[in-house]
Amino acid sequence: DSRAALAWVGFIWLAPLLGSACYVWLGVNRIRRVAARRRRLVSAEPTPDAESPSVDLADVTGHLAPLARLGEAVTGLPLRPGHTVEPLVDGDEAYPAMLAAIDAAERSVAMSTYIFELGPTVRGFVDGLARARDRGVEVRVLVDDVGARYSWRRVTSVLREAGVPAATFLPTLAPRWLHGANLRNHRKLLVVDGRVGFTGGMNVRERHLRDCPGPVRVRDVHFRVEGPVVADMLDVFAIDWRFTTGESLDGPAWAANTAQPGSTWARAVPDGPDADLDNLERVLVGALACARESVFVVTPYFLPNPTLSAALCSASLRGVSVDVVLPAVNNLPLVQWASMPLLPPLVEAGCRVWRSPPPFDHSKLMVVDGLWSKIGSANWDPRSLRLNFEFDLECYDTVLAGHLERLTREQIARSEPVTPEWLAGRPLAAQLRDGVARLLTPSL
Repeated sequence: DSRAALAWVGFIWLAPLLGSACYVWLGVNRIRRVAARRRRLVSAEPTPDAESPSVDLADVTGHLAPLARLGEAVTGLPLRPGHTVEPLVDGDEAYPAMLAAIDAAERSVAMSTYIFELGPTVRGFVDGLARARDRGVEVRVLVDDVGARYSWRRVTSVLREAGVPAATFLPTLAPRWLHGANLRNHRKLLVVDGRVGFTGGMNVRERHLRDCPGPVRVRDVHFRVEGPVVADMLDVFAIDWRFTTGESLDGPAWAANTAQPGSTWARAVPDGPDADLDNLERVLVGALACARESVFVVTPYFLPNPTLSAALCSASLRGVSVDVVLPAVNNLPLVQWASMPLLPPLVEAGCRVWRSPPPFDHSKLMVVDGLWSKIGSANWDPRSLRLNFEFDLECYDTVLAGHLERLTREQIARSEPVTPEWLAGRPLAAQLRDGVARLLTPSL
């Protein structure tokens, strides 16, 4: 990224010693080669795909057929039929469903999350995982090292004391991983018996519950998934686990069940700073290029690069209805400040940008033409699109897309529009602050 390169050159020129040290620490990605090498060492036999019915993809994807072809070309994974994808709003719906799946596990539980913050309700996950382990279920839990530090006591230590195998992804203080401290595992995956999976943007913490008091409450949407794509979710977890611990998840306990219980067509879109670099950005640009009627984007962190900004503007100028929903009050003020200078070109191009009121909306959704949905862990910012390991699903289903559109429209009904007048009326001091924050965009 030329902007990031220029920022590093300036930093090193102004502070040669500190700048050089920080560049060696944070600016060089050595994970790509290591991840690719270890990826080849994963020894679990691939799970054969369920036989797909003889269906013309054009009948399923309609005018979005070019997007379906793009997704396969980018990810190397097929678009598969036979899924059920159930939205779960907030921890009040997601956590009981996840815990019920863990309690019903018979063979294996694979869980990966960015933040696992201990608390009265969330403690139930530790107990449920321990009970599964006591029943003889193979359990593995992977928590990002930064996310594990959100509790005064690391959850991985508590899990190990309970007999649950747990590991932290890229320990930030381990000398061998210092160069990877800026590359985090932001994926949220739970796969039980290779049959049912959960993914989305929701971490495991008390503030995702509706009765969480005060301004710290976080709104989010998670998803329960069944169908062949669960095998891809398990594969992604197995690669991350092998990368972190050296252990291959082999044997019958880790076999995937490729039953086709529903009507949704879905594909996994793994993204990360190694072999999967730019997967998601290409899919997002393709979706915007194929859109004919409507685009809904909901994201908590909005720092699109010039390519994505141009794609949003182009879609709107073509006559597509484009709605972007952002939090009015962000939990990361620096990100919100940096995003403000990016809004005027979108508004001028006819995009409708909305500021949703508290509680802070952490949802990560995109819906195109009432047919295609993007769900998962990635935000619209450089950290998700360039630095983090992410996992998303693209789904073709009018029922699912309609459900997500309704959720988004409900949020828009509570929101305030970002207008040219509102942007022009902001204080000069705030605009200057936002311009300075924008310089940090490549690393936010």
